[in-house]
Amino acid sequence: MGERKGVNKYYPPDFDPAKHGSLNKYRNSHPLRERARKLSQGILIIRFEMPYNIWCDGCGKHIGMGVRYNAEKKKVGNYYTTPIYRFRMKCHLCVNHIEMQTDPANCDYVIVSGARRKEERWDMKDNEQILTTEHEEKKLLETDAMYKLEHGVSDQEKLKIAIPTLSDIQEMQNAWKDDFAMNSMLRKKFRDEKKVLKEVEEKDEALRNKASLSIPLVQESEDDKHLASLLKFHTMDSYEDKQRLKRKEITSRSWFASSQVAMGEKAGETLKKLGLNKILTTKSTNSPNGFAASNLGIVRRKSESQKQQSLLISREKDSGLKMRSRTDRKDHVPDSTTEECVSDLKEEADISLQTEAVIDSDRDLNTSSLVADYSDSSSDTDVV
Repeated sequence: MGERKGVNKYYPPDFDPAKHGSLNKYRNSHPLRERARKLSQGILIIRFEMPYNIWCDGCGKHIGMGVRYNAEKKKVGNYYTTPIYRFRMKCHLCVNHIEMQTDPANCDYVIVSGARRKEERWDMKDNEQILTTEHEEKKLLETDAMYKLEHGVSDQEKLKIAIPTLSDIQEMQNAWKDDFAMNSMLRKKFRDEKKVLKEVEEKDEALRNKASLSIPLVQESEDDKHLASLLKFHTMDSYEDKQRLKRKEITSRSWFASSQVAMGEKAGETLKKLGLNKILTTKSTNSPNGFAASNLGIVRRKSESQKQQSLLISREKDSGLKMRSRTDRKDHVPDSTTEECVSDLKEEADISLQTEAVIDSDRDLNTSSLVADYSDSSSDTDVV
C-alpha cells in the first residue's frame, strides 16, 4: 500500500532503493498505517460486518445484520488447524463493547459478551433442506465398509421417493425448452390483448367526451345489456319548447272570462307555470275580467260625497250596535227610559234616510274617477 501511495510522489535525495527497499521502510511506518497501531499486541483493526441481528446489552437497541464497525481482530485459538479469531467493537449507540468470535465447527459466529443474538435459526431437517454431512459420519463412511453399504441403500430409497418430483420438474423444464417459440407466443398474446384494450379505451373516451363525464367506465356485461334493453327513456323538453308552450297558453287564454271560477283556475295554472307567487285573493266586481284595480297600479280617489257616505255608514253601524245593546237590556231597564229609546230610534231612522239619499245621489252623478296615484301618503286614499 505504501508503494501504491508512493507512485509519482516525492522521493527524498537520500533515498536508496537498495538500502531502504521501499518508502515505508524509509519512513519507518507500516503499510496499514493507523490500522496497525496495536500490531505489537497481536491486534489488527479491520472492518467487521455484523453477521446476524443482535440486541445490545448496553442500550438495549437493535443492531441489524450488515452494520459495519471498526473492530479489533486477534487470534485466540485453533479448531484443528483452523484459527479462531475474536472481534471487539464499540456499539455506535452507546459506550458498550461487543465481543464475537468465529466457530469453525458450526460455520458460525458466537457472541462472547456485550450482546445477545436475535434467534432466527431453524432446523434444516424440519425445513426439508439438504443436510450437511457431519464430521463423524464422514469418518465412518471413509473407514467402515458396512456403514457405507447401509448408507448407500438408504440413499437408493430416498432416490425412489424423489423420482416423481424430479420427473415433474424435468417436464416443466422441457415445456420451456424452446425459448424463442415460447417468447414469440407470449409476445403475440400480449400484443392482441393490448390492441383490444386500446380499442375499448378509445370507445370509453369517446363516450366520456360525449356525456361530459370524468369517471372511469367499467366493462359491460350481458346482464347490463339485457337490463338496458328493457328501459325506455323520453327526451326532456328543451328551453325553447317550454317557452313556446307558455306563449301558446297565454295567447289561447281568453281576456274576458265568462265565469269567474274558470278564469281563476286558468289564471292560477298560468301564474304557477310563470313562477308568480302572488295570487289574487280579492277581485273587483266592477272590472269585467275579475282583476282588482289595485293590481293594475290604479288607485280610486274618494270624492266629497263618498267621504260623507262613509261617515254616515259608520254612524249607522254605531247606532245599530247601540240599538242591539238596548234591546238586550230591555228586560231589566225600568219603564222611565222607554221614551228615550223611542227618541233614539227616530234619530237613527233619520240618519239611515240621509245615508240612502247620499248613495242615490252618488250613483246618479258618478263623481268617482280613476287616477294614477304616485304619492306615498295614504290618508285620503283607499286601495280597492
